[in-house]
Amino acid sequence: MKRAIQPTRVERRMREDDFIVSKTNPKGIITYGNPIFIEFSGYAEEELLGSQHNIIRHPDMPRAAFKLAWDTIQSGKEFFGYIKNMSKDGGFYWVFTHITPDFDTAGQIVGYTSVRRCPKGGAIAKIEPVYQAMLAAEHAAGARSAIEAGTAVLVDVLKKSEMSYEQLVFAL
Repeated sequence: MKRAIQPTRVERRMREDDFIVSKTNPKGIITYGNPIFIEFSGYAEEELLGSQHNIIRHPDMPRAAFKLAWDTIQSGKEFFGYIKNMSKDGGFYWVFTHITPDFDTAGQIVGYTSVRRCPKGGAIAKIEPVYQAMLAAEHAAGARSAIEAGTAVLVDVLKKSEMSYEQLVFAL
């Protein structure tokens, strides 16, 4: 489902005790969204269920960040990160996300669960410039090598900080 929604500068801020929860199948199709997910996304439950989770992807987020998330969870590991999402009306909201793979009794991934909460104060101001640099590199590289260019920026940041991505996220 392609959308032509233009992003706005209207920010929705999560309340301290909010938890946004969604579940997807292995291909990222939404199978569940809690009421707070529905509230912040601005979509009706019927619009969300059966849609790709990237329906809420904000264009300010680098593609390389999502590749890292997918690579991590598809390998059976959990992912933590700060993500800027876009609601149906073009507004945005930042979240601290924790995505885990869901396994069946045979150990096969049958879906993913994402729990998002209010980001820590000051964390967005620190991660946003990293994402902006990654996005700029992606745009400069063009479609063919965008993800590689964005990843290179992130790898450089991680080398300079002497941290893994997860360590960087928890240090913010």
